[in-house]
Amino acid sequence: MFLPTTLAEVKRRGWDALDIILVSGDSYIDSPYIGVAVIGKILANAGFRVGVIAQPEAADIGRLGEPRLFWGVTAGCVDSMVANYTALKKRRKSDDYTPGGINNRRPDRASIVYTNFIRRFAKPAKPIVLGGIEASLRRVPHYDYWDDKLRRSLLFDAKADFILYGMAEKSTLEFANALCAGGDPRTVRGLCYIAKEKHTGYLELPSYETVATDKNAFIDMFHTFYNNNDPVSANGLCQQHGDRWYVQNPPPVSETEAELDAVYALDFERAQHPFYEKQGAVKALETIRFSIATHRGCYGECNFCAIGVHEGRTIRSRSPQSIVREAEQLTQHPQFKGNIHDLGGPTANMYGFECDHKLQHGSCVKKRCIFPTICSQMPVNHRPIVNIMRQVRALPGVKKVFVASGIRYDMVLNDRQHGDEYLRELVTHHVSGQLKVAPEHTNDAVLDRLGKPGTGALLEFREKFNALSREAGKPQFLTYYMIAAHPGCTDEDMAELKRFTSEKLKINPEQVQIFTPTPSTYSTLMYYTELDPFTREPIKVEKDLRRKERQKEIVTCKRTA
Repeated sequence: MFLPTTLAEVKRRGWDALDIILVSGDSYIDSPYIGVAVIGKILANAGFRVGVIAQPEAADIGRLGEPRLFWGVTAGCVDSMVANYTALKKRRKSDDYTPGGINNRRPDRASIVYTNFIRRFAKPAKPIVLGGIEASLRRVPHYDYWDDKLRRSLLFDAKADFILYGMAEKSTLEFANALCAGGDPRTVRGLCYIAKEKHTGYLELPSYETVATDKNAFIDMFHTFYNNNDPVSANGLCQQHGDRWYVQNPPPVSETEAELDAVYALDFERAQHPFYEKQGAVKALETIRFSIATHRGCYGECNFCAIGVHEGRTIRSRSPQSIVREAEQLTQHPQFKGNIHDLGGPTANMYGFECDHKLQHGSCVKKRCIFPTICSQMPVNHRPIVNIMRQVRALPGVKKVFVASGIRYDMVLNDRQHGDEYLRELVTHHVSGQLKVAPEHTNDAVLDRLGKPGTGALLEFREKFNALSREAGKPQFLTYYMIAAHPGCTDEDMAELKRFTSEKLKINPEQVQIFTPTPSTYSTLMYYTELDPFTREPIKVEKDLRRKERQKEIVTCKRTA
């Protein structure tokens, strides 16, 4: 059942008002892949009366009245500035989460805009809680590429009351229960708020005023922030902004297998709400309607990726029974034609195993799980995901199960027991003509800045993939994702990449993206400071838009005889 989006729907349920109203920068898609739908269904399952207002104009914000407990605001599944602008700061014409696919409904800095709408409508308003990836990654001072400056915590700029960061199902429910009971929610894990005094016992970050004028202080701040994201080992943080303090409680405890299973057992429609569907279809449904998420988190820690900060560096996996049950439910959907479009996660082959040391003591501060090499304590084991792939594709009504999520080929090679078995299974049954891999670059120095493995693993994996494809009699190929204009990358490095792809991979790369500095990643830290954050050595950073585009063209141009 959909959550209500109009007063008429509220009244049909016999409700006189709502407890919680969720405001989203996306159209309302009721899917386990859509944060506002997941949060809304969890709250509703706990007995709260929840409604949704999607992509509102100012006049829409009062459509459901005022909530009894709080407003929840998210910019949507993508940071609104990333959704609205390309890496070259050109306005995007399309939006996969907007009816009709036209990018005309999501405002820049949507979290700020929607909060302002609410403040104008409801005086005094119930608490406004920000969530989703935009709020999560902008919760501390951050470099904003589009303003080209260091901005304050979003809490201050939006004038909201709280941020619930990360994958916030547990903390949102705890927050709602605290308000419902008339208690103080400020002890909830995963919560950020503004206070008049610093929090005793929390780590103090350099003040906003300090980091805004001192790049080395900003690097120090970011290291402390990054290293206190693990739910087992993290400390609370506080930071002075003028005469007030930003306070960040430690992250919520990771979901157990049973808790994660319960999320995906909720009754999702896997469709766009009819109120918004009449405005036009959303392209995002084409890929997520019949896809299955097997796990959350990623310990890859690529420097340009924000998944580790937002979703976490600890893998939380669903049970095989939960995954198979969801697949069985998909076969009963009236629009299901036999194809599951993706069986994966942030990285498809991280399902079902984790480092015992990390689970007990938290993520290591001085080393990473799989960079520059895979840690000996990481028990890479592809057998659990192989078993699930076999179970799901054997279900009656299932014709094909694709793995569209990216994979880490270095992990496949590292698994001496089941890596070959996994790759054979993947190549024989689960590739839709092409398999996505993301080497990102081929120059060792650039790869080090990216946090990615060297080319040796790529070439070895390519040979195995091609051999197995020939053995299976399938004309399949690898699609390579590359990055141009990453901090530390020069025109000469891109020319080297061009030579490598032409001579070693025998391709002319097409999937090349220009690096976009998004909030709260190490690569963005490099871009802003023009320093290596680990050595403090100066690095070359290309900031001229035309020269960024030139770096991409060096690789994508087709050579003529």
